[in-house]
Parts: sequence; C-alpha cells; structure tokens
Amino acid sequence: MEQLLKIAFNELGTEEIVGNKDNPEVLKYALDTGITGVTNDEIPWCSTFVNWVAWKAGLQYTKKANARSWLSLGTKVSSPEPGDVVVFWRESPESWKGHVGIFLGISADRKRVYCLGGNQGNRVSVSAYRINTVLSYQRLAEVDKITIPEPTLQKGSKGKNVVALQNALKLQNINVGTSDGDFGKKTETGIKELQTRKTNLEINGIYNEETRDLLESLFQA
Repeated sequence: MEQLLKIAFNELGTEEIVGNKDNPEVLKYALDTGITGVTNDEIPWCSTFVNWVAWKAGLQYTKKANARSWLSLGTKVSSPEPGDVVVFWRESPESWKGHVGIFLGISADRKRVYCLGGNQGNRVSVSAYRINTVLSYQRLAEVDKITIPEPTLQKGSKGKNVVALQNALKLQNINVGTSDGDFGKKTETGIKELQTRKTNLEINGIYNEETRDLLESLFQA
C-alpha cells in the first residue's frame, strides 16, 4: 500500500473553490476514473477521490461516487493497516449516507480513526472520525495480479486454482468468504451469481468453459 499512500499524500491540500468556479484538480478525480454525475467541486467527492487514488496505484476501485460502494469491494479486514480503505456511516448505520477515506491509524484512546481523504473540510486532508461510526475496513487487491483459472471447477474441488477463482470472484464484488481453496457452498453460490450476469447462460454453480469466458470478459471490460 506504500504507492497508494504516496499518491494520496501528494494530493494533500487540493480543495474546492468557493463560488461558481470549480477546481479542475477535484473534477479530474471523476474524469479519470469514469465516474459520471460529478460536474462541480461541491458535489460530495470523498469516494471519487479514493477511486482516483486506487486507480493510480493499480488497485481495485468501485467506479462509483457513493461512499458505501466500497463495502462490496476488496477483502474485509479486522486489523486494518495504513493504506486500507475505511468506510464510515453518517446520520445512522442504516442510512445510505457515508464517508470513505484511506486508513492511517487509531488514536491511543481507541476512540478515533485517522484517515486521509477527499472532501474532508472541503479539501484533501487528514482527519479524525469516531471509531464507533466505522462500518468496515477493506483491503484492496492489485488489478494486474488477477489470475483467471482454467475450468472445470465445481463443488468439492480444492487447491490453488480454487483460490484464484475465489479471488477473481471477489474482485467482481461477489462475496465468497475467505479464499481458502475449498470450493464449497459459498463459492458455488458465487458462481451462480456470476452466471446471472449473462443472458441464457446456465446457472448451475459449475465453473465451466462458458463461465470462464464470462469472467474473462468482465475483467476485459
């Protein structure tokens, strides 16, 4: 995560422009990552900033402007490290509203989480948030290290090819639990979810030739 942190720290101080003008440096975060709807620097851009940093670092990114979109990307971790993504709730845990930033550390009294993020005080800054508003810590994977295994794999299969399949599914925001190399019920359910993404593809939970082609096409897209 060293590269991600370096990229993020280099953006410190980037801020909104008061009035009718917009800071092009803020708008580039959406433009570079293909996020639509961010047409001025007053539209909440915390997720847009994290997307841009992750994209620049060659990591997974959601391509979405809402903070809670990060809850379904990467691997949820209980012991975060600097560079992990941290998602907070706003107003209430059940609300759709949230905030997302890059985890830096926890205060000595364990009441606050420090994160580097965008749209924090209308700028890229380091800020502290109450730890009891944390929804999740997510660890991102490197996009260029994706391995799409050869078929056929199905319930009962084990080994490194299953690990690769489980990792690839998680990069497609399909929750299969821990990448343990054991093709069990969760992985079978994940394959079925994947198979729903192509019309007329048989939904059988088996990682076959057609399913591999679908998975590969999704990453190419």
